Amino acid sequence: MLNKFNFLFLILVPSFLLLPLSLSQFDSIRPLLQRLDSKRASPSVQEAAAKAILSRLLPTHLSSFEFKIVSKDACGGDSCFQINNYNQSRQNGPEIIIRGTTAVEIASGLNWYLKYWCGAHISWEKTGGIQIASVPKPGSLPLLKDEGLIVKRPVPWNYYQNVVTSSYSYVWWDWERWEKEVDWMALQGVNLPLAFTGQEAIWQKVFKDFNISSEDLNNFFGGPAFLAWARMGNLHGWGGPLSQNWLDHQLALQKQIITRMLELGMTPVLPSFSGNVPASLTKIFPSAKITRLGDWNTVDGDPRWCCTYLLDPSDPLFVEIGEAFIKKQIKEYGDVTDIYNCDTFNENSPPTSDPEYISNLGASIFKAMSKGDKDAVWLMQGWLFYSDSSFWKPPQMKALLQSVPTGKMIVLDLFADVKPIWKSSFQFYGTPYIWCMLHNFGGNIEMYGILDSISSGPVEARISANSTMVGVGMCMEGIEQNPVVYELMSEMAFRKEKEWIKSYSHRRYGKAVHQVAEAWEILYHTIYNCTDGIADHNHDFIVMFPDWDPSTKFGSSVANDQKKIYLPHGNRRYLSQETNSEMPQAHLWYRPDDVIKALQLFLGGGKDLAGSLTYRYDLVDLARQVLSKLANEVYIKAVTSFQKKDIDALHFHSSKFLQLIKDIEILLASDDNFLLGTWLESAKKLARNPSEKKQYEWNARTQVTMWYDTNATTQSKLHDYANKFWSGLFESYYLPRASTYFSFMSESLRRNEEFKLIEWRKQWISQSNKWQEGTELYPVKANGNSLAISHALYEKYFAK
Repeated sequence: MLNKFNFLFLILVPSFLLLPLSLSQFDSIRPLLQRLDSKRASPSVQEAAAKAILSRLLPTHLSSFEFKIVSKDACGGDSCFQINNYNQSRQNGPEIIIRGTTAVEIASGLNWYLKYWCGAHISWEKTGGIQIASVPKPGSLPLLKDEGLIVKRPVPWNYYQNVVTSSYSYVWWDWERWEKEVDWMALQGVNLPLAFTGQEAIWQKVFKDFNISSEDLNNFFGGPAFLAWARMGNLHGWGGPLSQNWLDHQLALQKQIITRMLELGMTPVLPSFSGNVPASLTKIFPSAKITRLGDWNTVDGDPRWCCTYLLDPSDPLFVEIGEAFIKKQIKEYGDVTDIYNCDTFNENSPPTSDPEYISNLGASIFKAMSKGDKDAVWLMQGWLFYSDSSFWKPPQMKALLQSVPTGKMIVLDLFADVKPIWKSSFQFYGTPYIWCMLHNFGGNIEMYGILDSISSGPVEARISANSTMVGVGMCMEGIEQNPVVYELMSEMAFRKEKEWIKSYSHRRYGKAVHQVAEAWEILYHTIYNCTDGIADHNHDFIVMFPDWDPSTKFGSSVANDQKKIYLPHGNRRYLSQETNSEMPQAHLWYRPDDVIKALQLFLGGGKDLAGSLTYRYDLVDLARQVLSKLANEVYIKAVTSFQKKDIDALHFHSSKFLQLIKDIEILLASDDNFLLGTWLESAKKLARNPSEKKQYEWNARTQVTMWYDTNATTQSKLHDYANKFWSGLFESYYLPRASTYFSFMSESLRRNEEFKLIEWRKQWISQSNKWQEGTELYPVKANGNSLAISHALYEKYFAK
């Protein structure tokens, strides 16, 4: 039945790579796995939870499937799912039985069957949603061969989320949206998700026991859209305070999320204490070892949100607070996990590089966890080993990783898809780790991926000598983009070989269309084959407009500063492309003409797929990618014209750039998944009163634009970090920004004067502040025919 689908691309692996693994690979975590198995919900609860997913996904086929939980013994001691024909003669009864060691395995098996026997496709709603039109009617489901199918997990865990995903993607979600996400997780095989929602309510309870009032916390917690960075100690107070309504609602939501995760057999990863404390603690405990951290990306060190306080892990108070936080979570949620996340050193280097000191710090952090939960295991992001590699040399790395007992720490090799640390760290010095794909920064919308790395990287790591790999993971900063990347990465939780069945376009759209299949062949070799090693963060000039002096006179101090292109990411976390050019450079890793050809082919298949929501999403996404890259070229031509003092050419190219913004606005407005209004309305929907409504809307607007603080003449160092290709944002924000900038360029040439960079900044920052504080409404429903608009724009800009 697999052969019924057209192949897109095939990645093969030599047979010598399929050697069996040593059974000792998981010995260090075997006691943990056994404890987690003992905490799982009963088989009947998990079977019911899996059946509920089916009822939401495919209600017409509720009686067509039978689900059953089996022990690991039925899978040779591993986690697995089994798919078989349901042998019965009764009409209208079950046709397929899916067995699994947890409800996640059952859901994964369901997804596998629907994909590879029925040609269906499941992705996030905002990336086109599901394609189930290809699923035969009840009573006609495709049968398997007599022996059926069994698929085992080659590694125990499929991890999900980044500590900032909660802010970039989940912040405004209600339970209705969360339920869909947990369903998606289960169908993709995720069994180890972060569960970070609502932790501020727990902290409020904990700090109250240490005589810190709710008022004291107003300047500690960040606003809703910035909670991730307040939790990490990067900032405090920005976008806040949090109302009691917010705290109570988020805690109730967290309980719903955790309950559903447990029903499905997942293991939630809860937060733990990293040392980040309110300022008032310094007065209550004046002898405690509390230091104030350095500045994190403010423009001028404003103490209202700069420079948070860190309690030294060696201080006895650290253990007290850490223990209290773990126990308070157990009291609220029950004994639901043994795995806790802590990232004390994420962009906050220890005060000394002395390995003994670092080892003692690590031991103290773990002590705080284990006093709260005697079986606690520390899960740590390994980002610091990449972002601050100048500090974390082998002695320091080894000291931290070996500061806890064997099997009591798990590391996320967070950026393994581009910069794997496992290769250069002796497999994290014996510490179990999870091979992770980072892929996305800031929730940006950009077609990008490294499919070959995703399909080969986890396999290479797993079968390498002395491997300590225990899982795969998806650690994107923002979700709901590039569905092809996440479907492949999810499958690597179950695949042992570097092979992915290339029926993707057929399944995604429900039928085979040869032009679209050809287009995907091109996309695989171009957009989804980035091998330059650069962390892809969308620097396209429309959405991340360069803040610099475009004149050719680079002698002045201002000009020399602007030669660096003054893009955001002033901290180690966000790495921009290095360039020796005096021109700004957006990331480009493929030949644009190839992708323009893919768009032409995509349009050619439009008549056959006009009713497909997945096709429409991909068409709009591809068209806006092509147009945005064109705009980058046009911008460079405009700047070059300015430098040559050719005012007519400047007018021509700047007008074309502005027209591209207007045209992309129209394109994005034609699909429900590219609308600013949806983001803003979801924020306001959570508000309980006018004050919260205004605050939440400001948070939502600020995160996707200026992000952080400004002064009269300096933009935020993180401006446009979370840029978005959304209708509404293009017309009301990106267009006036570029327009005023080009006006200043034209005025400079007309008057034969220096470009007035500071004056432009003053004007734009003032405009941005007003926009961030605005309340104007934006559409939440699409307008226009995506196919017709895409055709027209192709003819306008690319037809020869």
